[in-house]
Amino acid sequence: MASSDTQGQRVAVIGGGLVGALNACFLAKRNFQVDVYEAREDIRVAEFTRGRSINLALSYRGRQALKAIGLEDQVVSKGVPMRARMIHSLSGKKSAIPYGTKSQYILSISREKLNKDLLTAVESYPNAKVHFGHKLLKCRPEEGVVTVLGPDKVPRDVTCDLVVGCDGAYSTVRAHLMKKPRFDYSQQYIPHGYMELTIPPKNGKYAMEPNFLHIWPRNSFMMIALPNMDKSFTCTLFMSFEEFEKLPTSDDVLEFFQRNFPDAIPLMGEQALMRDFFLLPAQPMISVKCSPFHLKSHCVLMGDAAHAIVPFFGQGMNAGFEDCLVFDELMDKFNNDLSVCLPEFSRFRIPDDHAISDLSMYNYIEMRAHVNSRWFLFQRLLDKFLHTIMPSTFIPLYTMVAFTRIRYHEAVLRWHWQKKVINKGLLGLGSLIAIGSAYLLVQHIPPRPLGFLRRLSWTGTTGYWNRSTDVFWQVPWSP
Repeated sequence: MASSDTQGQRVAVIGGGLVGALNACFLAKRNFQVDVYEAREDIRVAEFTRGRSINLALSYRGRQALKAIGLEDQVVSKGVPMRARMIHSLSGKKSAIPYGTKSQYILSISREKLNKDLLTAVESYPNAKVHFGHKLLKCRPEEGVVTVLGPDKVPRDVTCDLVVGCDGAYSTVRAHLMKKPRFDYSQQYIPHGYMELTIPPKNGKYAMEPNFLHIWPRNSFMMIALPNMDKSFTCTLFMSFEEFEKLPTSDDVLEFFQRNFPDAIPLMGEQALMRDFFLLPAQPMISVKCSPFHLKSHCVLMGDAAHAIVPFFGQGMNAGFEDCLVFDELMDKFNNDLSVCLPEFSRFRIPDDHAISDLSMYNYIEMRAHVNSRWFLFQRLLDKFLHTIMPSTFIPLYTMVAFTRIRYHEAVLRWHWQKKVINKGLLGLGSLIAIGSAYLLVQHIPPRPLGFLRRLSWTGTTGYWNRSTDVFWQVPWSP
């Protein structure tokens, strides 16, 4: 909801990536004068495009944020629906694990195309401007000043009423806040890296089933593949750096894939696999947590700048988009009062962003190992059954995270409660089965030998049972 009391107030959004561009749209709708400062050149200009096009999974939270600025339909039309995980076993057998109901799916979208659409959307507002090639040098939000270095290499001070840090996991804005008292910060590099590979189209069609997130789980590492609109798949190999270092030559790589992903080799092609594997080194993955997300009414962090997470729940972009949506909802609630909105944003959002960070760590283990387990598959079927008969009481964790806006930390609490109830139920069921089995066993034991054993204690005799004549022979008992 736009408000006239924001006219004339200037906002400096640092970072023109996905979250920065989306945030700029929300703020521009509220009549703020928005300036986006992006260190890179304009990615919409072909000669400045670098690297491969990374695929992302867009789920319900991200779609709701895009819907709020009128971009949902445009973005969805450029994505490929993924309705289930397709598990590739070592033998080549494939099995599907649905994400939810038939109507529930996540979208495979191109990060680059989405970023271009968002930048174009920002520039459609007359009160918003994107400054490409402008790097943040200094941030002094208490004074309402940021210093940027433009293409002319001359530092320039820019005045603003609010600084919004959307400048990624290595945020310069966050580095300024880290110097303030009572600001908590932690980061963790996981020992695994990632490398992107490609499965090209086959005869102009998808080489595999398109409406799935394909996973090759191998316990300590895995490979995934997401479909693209051009009928190709973007593959990502997640593995420890130690294992990557064991593959210095083409022969080593080929032998590794023949041993672990034999069905993927003909899909990729040996020569293309060798080319892609050595095109770029394995990239690191970092997890960042900090608190608070704001500095008084002058500065706020969103997206990776506030909570960089590993990609294994597909919620990095979605959590960042939901940051923007939550902040916009708070601006509605508190009538654009930044002195109230910023502290409330930190209070409300920190538990959720920390929770999805932890869940993302957990989901890596699930994707690379648990999906191989029959017990895991049984639990999934049980979750689905309970959700069907009690849809408001039992909701699978993935459904809560990907297909609702249940707060992340509440989803975790509910998940733990559901697991406890299910485990107690299974324990009770197991006990009933054990007791019932014992009762049936007792009922089927022949009664006569037990009767004679009781008789022995009364008569002071002992004896033996002659099975051939069905006669019990008594003999005197002596101490």
